[in-house]
Amino acid sequence: MVASSSSLKLQDLIQEIREAKTQAQEREVIQKECAHIRASFRDGDPLHRHRQLAKLLYVHLLGYPAHFGQMECLKLIASPRFTDKRVGYLGAMLLLDERQDAHLLITNSIKNDLSQGIQAVQGLALCTLSATGSAEMCRDLATEVEKLLLQPSAYVRKKAVLTAVHMIRKVPELSDIFLPPCAQLLHDDHHGILLGTTTLITELCERSPAALKHFRKMVPQLVHILRTLVTTGYSKEHSISGVSDPFLQVQILRLLRILGRNHEESSETMNDLLAQVATNTDTSRNAGNAVLFETVLTIMDIRSAAGLRVLAVNILGRFLLNTDRNIRYVALTSLLRLVQSDHSAVQRHRPTVVECLWEPDGSLSRRALELSLALVNSSNVQAMTQELQGFLESCPPDLQANCASGILLAAERFAPTKRWHIDTTLRVLTTAGTHVRDDAVANLTQLIGGAQELHAYSVRRLYSALAEDISQQPLVQVATWCIGEYGDLLLEGSCEETEPLQVEEEEVLALLERVLQSHMSLPATRGYALTALVKLSTRLRGDNNRIRQVVSIYRSCLDVELQQRAVEYNTLFRKYDHMRAAILEKIPLVERGGSQVDEEAKESKETAQLSEAAPVPTEPQASKLLDLLDLLDGPSGDAQHPPPLDPTPGGALIHLLNLPCAPPPPAPIPNLKVFEREGLQLDLSFVRPPGTPTLLLITVTATNTSGGDVTHFICQAAVPKSFQLQLQAPSGDTVPAQGGLPMTQLLRILNPKKAPLRLKLRLTYNHFGQSVQEIFEVNNLPVEAWQ
Repeated sequence: MVASSSSLKLQDLIQEIREAKTQAQEREVIQKECAHIRASFRDGDPLHRHRQLAKLLYVHLLGYPAHFGQMECLKLIASPRFTDKRVGYLGAMLLLDERQDAHLLITNSIKNDLSQGIQAVQGLALCTLSATGSAEMCRDLATEVEKLLLQPSAYVRKKAVLTAVHMIRKVPELSDIFLPPCAQLLHDDHHGILLGTTTLITELCERSPAALKHFRKMVPQLVHILRTLVTTGYSKEHSISGVSDPFLQVQILRLLRILGRNHEESSETMNDLLAQVATNTDTSRNAGNAVLFETVLTIMDIRSAAGLRVLAVNILGRFLLNTDRNIRYVALTSLLRLVQSDHSAVQRHRPTVVECLWEPDGSLSRRALELSLALVNSSNVQAMTQELQGFLESCPPDLQANCASGILLAAERFAPTKRWHIDTTLRVLTTAGTHVRDDAVANLTQLIGGAQELHAYSVRRLYSALAEDISQQPLVQVATWCIGEYGDLLLEGSCEETEPLQVEEEEVLALLERVLQSHMSLPATRGYALTALVKLSTRLRGDNNRIRQVVSIYRSCLDVELQQRAVEYNTLFRKYDHMRAAILEKIPLVERGGSQVDEEAKESKETAQLSEAAPVPTEPQASKLLDLLDLLDGPSGDAQHPPPLDPTPGGALIHLLNLPCAPPPPAPIPNLKVFEREGLQLDLSFVRPPGTPTLLLITVTATNTSGGDVTHFICQAAVPKSFQLQLQAPSGDTVPAQGGLPMTQLLRILNPKKAPLRLKLRLTYNHFGQSVQEIFEVNNLPVEAWQ
């Protein structure tokens, strides 16, 4: 009793803590009071126990340890007085959870209180059970809660329904116990009970196919409840901003969406109601917009009529005109989900979507960009590309990569003519060349090479763009390649499709030298420029001394690749000048899926058959080693004669330049599938460059066969400390649905010790409106990838 008399009251404790000027003073007050509370608990003072526990709970809310009050909660719950039970149950909800073994000790007390007829005590027990009940407690008390579902008191029924929702989430196999009471609860007039029952039925249907089949019979009852809510006038108790109980309407719509999914009869029953809700709901306030948005989602998920789906898309189109940014974002997200299934209906709102590109809010403009790219098709590709190119010129830096890649993909899929395709790609490279995908250079060179009638036009356009700006590296690479291949057409000065352009040989050479000397040029870009200079030696009519001097300078370049090219080209000038014109002819480009690919596949197949037919030697291991030594020391008399030289230009060039013969290419490393979930699949392909055996290039390819786009896709990787990892920029952050264009990302891994490779990946993305994060480790990488 002395401890109780010397301790503070709860109000005084709160006041003293608030008056503390420093954290040290606060800790001193709390430590002193906790000592009094401990002393009171030890003395076993039953009259002041609930007061001491109330003070301890306030201390717990401030973040200080209060675990020593757990057993006092159990004592207060077992007390017959309501004032003790109230504080005891509150303490149990705050201090106990499933990780504490003590929470199981209150099971018997809760069971006794549930069986009492006192509503307030039953409400306390149900609240505690729904907040802290573990799976064991739910199994033990499920029958008690089931009895309370049909109690006369609406207060108890409402809390019992919410407790049943918690039990289903914890123990889904308890579904059969709560199926029968739900049908009777749906006839209740209390909105709180209807809301809880609808939530309970939703949980049951999501976890049990049998429950889903059972509750589909109640669709007419749910339709009647929702129609009553829509047609009922203003109610002071339930109306919010002029909408009758929007919380109950939203929950019923969510349940109807589950019941009508892939079920023709249920969808037919609710079609008229959904049309009524969509046309009669007031959208001047947020409550009406929430109901309308749920109505749209329900229409799109069930087997609704075509006219109803068009109405839903039009509602989302009206959302785009709303002044609230959150509503516009929701509309853009929903239209992005619908663009695959209702493309023509979404197309009607294309002008409004394009206007959203210039929103100052970055999240809105990003979502509008994704939707705009999804709306591009063969009929509107020119107009949409023009709008997107205008946006690309002024968009934030974090959106330039997605916008540039999207325009290039759209042009590749829907280009009306090759010239338009070339012009579009050149404009993107000029505006945001540093943000395009890695394959943009190869695709454009192949496009130009395959369009013979546009060679003169392309080389002039590229030369003009290169003369204006040499900072965009992909543009510089394509331009130098094109000048090297078609430089003779550039100097002719005759092209009807462009303005007359008079170019002198010295100007072309000076421009390429400027690219070689620029500090902005990458090593790969300098390689393009050096090769272009050498090729111009056969296409220009003037003296080649200037070109030879430039090539000679780079024989001592620090970059090994550039140095090797310069040495080879210099050898070509000095020793094999008579064959230079034949060797530096225009490269015939391979058409995608063309006959040359088929011929190469046929030749590789024939080579494989010949290798299988060749006899396998059966010499001992020692003699094989001697043969290897003989090969290193020099040919012996018994050695086989080398095969005749390859007559192909590539093989002739190797022997003409006195370069060592390249070893046979290594066997391809098999691809590896590392992830698959809900239609999203992740594959890894491996390449080890022959010149850098410690370098491994891994291409991560994400494909999506589901019905919804995978957005905001981010792939992150980690390797052990003995490795060096570099992640290249991905081709985009959206993986289109239904097997659209895959998203790729390149990983460069340096393994100097050739240690076994382990890879840890983390994927984050949005799919069907859900945010997903997956972390997993890849330990089954092919041995060829690291040995």
